[in-house]
Order: sequence, then C-alpha cells, then structure tokens
Amino acid sequence: MNARHLGIAEALREGIAEEMRRDARVFCIGEDIGIPGGWGGAFTVTLGLEKEFGERLVNTPISEAGLTGAALGAALMGMRPIADVQYADFLFCAMDQMANQVAKMRYMSGGRLQVAMVMRAPVGVTGRGSQHAQMMEPYFLPLPGIKIVCPSTAYDAKGLLKSAVRDGNPVLMFEHKLLYGSKGPRTETGAIDASSDIPEGDYTVPIGKGVIRRAGSEVTIIATLLMAHRAQEAALILEREGISAEVIDPRSLVPFDWELVKESVAKTGRVVTVEESPRRGGLGAEIAATLVEDMIDFLVAPVKRVAAPDTPAPFSPPMEKFYIPDAERIAQAARDLMEIS
Repeated sequence: MNARHLGIAEALREGIAEEMRRDARVFCIGEDIGIPGGWGGAFTVTLGLEKEFGERLVNTPISEAGLTGAALGAALMGMRPIADVQYADFLFCAMDQMANQVAKMRYMSGGRLQVAMVMRAPVGVTGRGSQHAQMMEPYFLPLPGIKIVCPSTAYDAKGLLKSAVRDGNPVLMFEHKLLYGSKGPRTETGAIDASSDIPEGDYTVPIGKGVIRRAGSEVTIIATLLMAHRAQEAALILEREGISAEVIDPRSLVPFDWELVKESVAKTGRVVTVEESPRRGGLGAEIAATLVEDMIDFLVAPVKRVAAPDTPAPFSPPMEKFYIPDAERIAQAARDLMEIS
C-alpha cells in the first residue's frame, strides 16, 4: 500500500476530509476554521477545507460555550460534528456544556439520546503563558461519559480521529501544539517531529488500545503526547547506561489499556509515569493507585511520578524549560528505581 509522510496537522486534515466525504452527517464547527485565506483554525488543521466543503465548515463567534452547545444539539439530531476550540484551556468556558450535557445526555436518557461528537483541543506549554498552556486531561479524566484520546504521532492522530467520528459517544481529542508539524505562520519553536508514513487507504486506530513505543525489560515508562517522545529519548539515554526501559504510549486515556500496562509491569516490576500537567491529581496518580491495588505483588519499587510542579505554567522561557519534564528527569527517575531491589 502506498504511503505519504505527513505531520499531525496534515494527517488530521486528511482524516477530517475523508470522514466528511464518507458521511454527509459529518461537519466541522469552530472559531475561524474555514475563513478563505485564513489559517484553518489556530493550528492549520482545517486549512483549505472550505474550498471543498463550503458551509459544512461552520465558523462561530468566539464563544466556546456557544459552539459546544451547537455541536451538542447537532449531535442529538443525528449529525456527527467535529468541534474545535483554539486552545484546550478554553474548554473551561464550555465546562457546563461538556460536563453536564455532553457527558451525561446518553445516561440520563436511558440510552435513547446519542451524542456522537468529537471535540478537538490543543494542549501544551508553548510560550503562551498560564492561560494558553494547560494540559486539560486531569480535569476530564474522572468525568464519566466522555472518551479521551491523546495521539503522539501523525498515524495515530488520523486513525484515532476517524475512530472518534464513527464512535457513538462523545470523544475528546487532545493534540499537543509542539507535535502538529504545522508550517508557515504556525511553526512552533521547539516543535518535535511526530510525522508518520500515512497509508493511502482507509484505516482506523482503535480507541482504548495503547502501544509499546520501545520494548524493554527492567522499567516501564508510561507517557502520552509530547511526553511519549521525551520518554523515548530517556529510554535511549538509559540504554547507553545498560538499563532496559519499556516505553508505553496509552494513546487513549478513557478507556485505558490496563491490560497492556499490567503485562509490562508484570515483566519489569518498576514504573515511571510522565505527564506535562502538575503532579497533584494527575494521570500518574491514577495509574499508581490502580497498580498498587492490582499489581502489588509484581512491584519491586514504588511507582515514580514525573510531572510539572503544582503551579501554573510560567511565561518566562527559562522557567518554562524548568517546568516541563525532560528526558534527563525521566531517566533519573528510572535510575532511582533501579537502585531499589
């Protein structure tokens, strides 16, 4: 099968176009997503799609509550909206819609109402200060009724997007700003190459299935999005020191691939979790608690959490560098665990 090498923004754009061609119910809604001559949303994902799909790209006022409510209403009427907020932080403006309506409508109606919508949201610390940098996963992780996916590669981004559109439940897709691979006016300082070979044909990535990015036998490192790349860098550092690290990218937070993680932990006995969000109440805490409950007989050391400090994200570039976990911090956490027998 022929393949092209695409970045995440390009892969998402292609996936959206394919789903809109496949299903007339699919449309996009968001702020500045289909302005002729514009950027195609904040990070170029919908660039140029208005040329083919016209009014199926619905430009909204700057009102996250409004566009979320419109997407919810459309989904309740049988449409398949792909909603877009410019920064994930702005989901706070739509929290009542997301938490009290989108997440609960199917449950409250006894399954009679379906909210088949996708909400795309860029996350990550990228020189924009505290209100445009938050990792929003910990706020939605405990909220029943919404699936959460976090692609770290272009292949997964397109495949998970297509699975999300076809799913009968609301799916929240977090996309890291430093992984888009966007070109032109939206090139990001410090961006990571997350491009992939993308098959020409239709494919999906199942929601709820993680992947082993790097096989290992002595310590398990679990990370998503940008941190999945940092974890792989750490594994290379550790390999040079004679430490074998297995890197797991869950890809999906809800549902979570506990089977994959537990198989790895049964082999290694040591776990490092990595997240860009503050340590308190994060994904690492959930993983640690579950592994202590279910895998205590296999753990030879406490679960080690690597995370940002419990402060808002800074604006200062030197402080931002200190704030975000890097490969050396991850590697040191693994070294610490290896000293415990």
